[in-house]
Amino acid sequence: SMSSDKVRRRVITPTTDANNTDPLLRHAELYGLDDKQPTGCERVFISEEKIKWYWAPAFIGFWLLIYCVISIPASNHLPRPLTIKDEAKYPERFIAERAENNLKNLVDLGPRVVGSRANELDAVTVISSRMRSLRAELGAVHDIEIDRQVASGSYIHWEAVNMYQSIQNIVVKISPKGSNSSTYVLVNSHYDTVPAGPGAGDDGSMVATMMETIRVLAKSKIALKHPVVFLFNGAEENPLQASHAFITQHKWAKNCKALINLDSAGNGGREILFQSGPNHPWLMKSYRRAIKHPYASTIAEEMFQHNFIPSDTDFRIFRDHGAVPGLDMAYQYNGYVYHTSFDRAEIFPRGSFQNTGDNLLALIREISSAPELEDTSKHAEGHTVYYDVMGWFLVFYTETEGIILNVVVSIAAIVACGLAIKLMAVNTGIKLEKLLKHTLHTFTALVLAVLAGAALTMFIAVLMDLIHLPLSWFTHNWMMLGLYFCPFFFGLGMVPAMYFHYTKNPRFPIGQRVQLLMHCHCLFLALLTLVLTICSIRSAFVLMLTCLFYTVGVVFNISTNLHSRNVAWVIPHIVCYAPPFVFFAYFSHGFLVTFIPMLGRFGDSVNPELVLGFFSVAVGLLTCGFVVPMLHMFRKSKTIFCSLLAITLLCIILAVTPLGFPYRPETSVQRFSVLHAKRTFHDAQNNVRRSDSGYFIMPQDRRTYAVKNKVLNMTMATNVKEDCRKEMLCGLPLYNMRWHKTRARGLWIPATEPVLGTAPAVKLVSKKQLTPTKMRYEMQLTGPDHMGLYFQPLDGSRINDWSFHKAPLRLGYKPPYYIYFSYGASSAALDFWLELEKPNGAWNTTSLELGVSGFWIHHKELLTSDFTKFVNSFPNYVDVAPWPASYETRFY
Repeated sequence: SMSSDKVRRRVITPTTDANNTDPLLRHAELYGLDDKQPTGCERVFISEEKIKWYWAPAFIGFWLLIYCVISIPASNHLPRPLTIKDEAKYPERFIAERAENNLKNLVDLGPRVVGSRANELDAVTVISSRMRSLRAELGAVHDIEIDRQVASGSYIHWEAVNMYQSIQNIVVKISPKGSNSSTYVLVNSHYDTVPAGPGAGDDGSMVATMMETIRVLAKSKIALKHPVVFLFNGAEENPLQASHAFITQHKWAKNCKALINLDSAGNGGREILFQSGPNHPWLMKSYRRAIKHPYASTIAEEMFQHNFIPSDTDFRIFRDHGAVPGLDMAYQYNGYVYHTSFDRAEIFPRGSFQNTGDNLLALIREISSAPELEDTSKHAEGHTVYYDVMGWFLVFYTETEGIILNVVVSIAAIVACGLAIKLMAVNTGIKLEKLLKHTLHTFTALVLAVLAGAALTMFIAVLMDLIHLPLSWFTHNWMMLGLYFCPFFFGLGMVPAMYFHYTKNPRFPIGQRVQLLMHCHCLFLALLTLVLTICSIRSAFVLMLTCLFYTVGVVFNISTNLHSRNVAWVIPHIVCYAPPFVFFAYFSHGFLVTFIPMLGRFGDSVNPELVLGFFSVAVGLLTCGFVVPMLHMFRKSKTIFCSLLAITLLCIILAVTPLGFPYRPETSVQRFSVLHAKRTFHDAQNNVRRSDSGYFIMPQDRRTYAVKNKVLNMTMATNVKEDCRKEMLCGLPLYNMRWHKTRARGLWIPATEPVLGTAPAVKLVSKKQLTPTKMRYEMQLTGPDHMGLYFQPLDGSRINDWSFHKAPLRLGYKPPYYIYFSYGASSAALDFWLELEKPNGAWNTTSLELGVSGFWIHHKELLTSDFTKFVNSFPNYVDVAPWPASYETRFY
């Protein structure tokens, strides 16, 4: 036997060095596996390494509370409006009450449609007389010049020739006395409206604001450095004709070096800056220096420029046809009334006038004195990233600085998360190699969670459309939280919860696993930030900010060793994530308030549920990407996630009830354009082969069937797809390019013949053969102030040349060609010509089909009793834009 003195015994010596402690013992110490008694605070909140489940509603409520108490009020905040009584005290300030009076005077004229007396005579008189009275009260430092422009021209807009004749602008120039400066600032808004309504928000409010701004400048004792040109634009809704007339033809246009464009897609609120430049960062510097109430977003700019918004502004014309850099600002609050009869002056908030007036006055003074204005071409330096923080201040930097910031923060986030994962391996006693494998699995679970949440959200979006319940959140916006945010959060939380459930490890407690999940989410966002930055998407700044604040929390936890505690690490993350959450909730609220009303005018070919579902996923990931994972720290977390689906189910049930019906009279209406149309089709010998009359209905949203059993003869409505197969452009009087794109979705109801004014007529003045294969037609068009011409070459012929804008021929647009023509002050006939080339030289067969449509969009006196009865039969929650129209085709 071996002697006992030769046996080596292991002696465990007490040590104070934590690094020499047995990993399992250290693990027990760190995660409370010893017999240490919990403190009183821990007994209240914590049970078995998790937060007690009944604290989950308080946790969720905290985030909802700061959204409702901080983000929403910041989004809706307006300054105190000044009244006429305040004018003596503040002689250099914008007075909101005066702007309000200007708006009332303009709106009292009714709808101001191009070609109507209200637009071409009454509105011109109201604005001109106000400008003349201001000139009579002029102060000592400025001069005022007033000019009325009447112009004709054409350009390409959305693949159509947009042609105008005798449209009007009122142009006012304010100059410092004795100034010989040839450098001007241009300020633009439009006084014309759509046929449907009085246009208080769009764009009477901005016209009224410009008028009051001119009053302040005219009486001011502070001289401008350079002149400012105010363009009261008489044809924007046509679309954009008067701005083209000014920038291409007016005597002051070539001197306009910078632009402030003012428009509206709603009725009040704060005007958002949603386009800047392009490529002129100095304008944003001026905006930041001058602005009193900032509200601006690069995200809005990129969404607008990628056609997510079904609107356009004059900014495009000034940019494309005049190369004038500028700022594009618009109201977007209460878009429900935009382009309807409910866009009234009495609902426009006086505080909105003060907000815009303060900003506009300060901007004009700042930009007109900017040294860059002397030669703006020297300062075209690239795009910018800009956003306001809660309306308090503006953050702005160049695109290059944004790229550097995105990359630096993303790399810092990756390094911080990598260090945290390495320390986690040390603390848990799990080998780094094994923990990296855990990290890969957790990252996969996270990506699957995002995909599962998005898929479930989109499934519900498709389901709501299939069961005929789209737009149920249109009036009660809170329903989208249950319908789309809750299922996304369910998927985002449930997939990791199941992963945690089936891969339990006593050496890897839940507190550490949730931290690892959040590190993986940060890594996911950092990689996404880098990808979007590489793709030159400036809106990546929002992901960068998320990574930045999360990284701060990680660094704090590491430096205080809280990362090794099982629950305490949550507190720094809540504290660090609250500021970006408030900010993201603030601008997300603004976007949803803007976009939800827009989904009521996307047309019936777009499923609005899918659009809102997509936005919900993007907003949900941004605002709550680091909030949802923290719910895993609560007991019964899977039950908490399942309760989100219960909320979704409840909202689906509510969508079936009257609460889920989308529309309400006056406040959130359904839209229809209804034309009482007469159609005449000729054959090759120009004998009438078909003639009919009816109501042509163009739905504006997905829920067309909401009126099916309520409107007279609506059950007789047929879609126009059969006509689309047989006739050029469906044989319909299509009003604009948006109607062209959705023409196959129109409805037709046979009806009695409309009463029309002077019918459109194309007279063949002469027909001359130039060569065996070329023929020249000279024609003359007469008719109402809004008409359309459609040309379809036949039998191998092609239009070689014409008197219209040459771009469709030069760029090879596919026929049929569309010419939109309108006139304002003068109804003179339009003379035009075109040359047809026919290689086979067979001029004895038809070579051209010509269609002409007429629109009497401001002639209420022409509406027949039958048509009026039909329009009045629409429910009170519908806003109808009705007018008579005609369509006729002939062959040549």
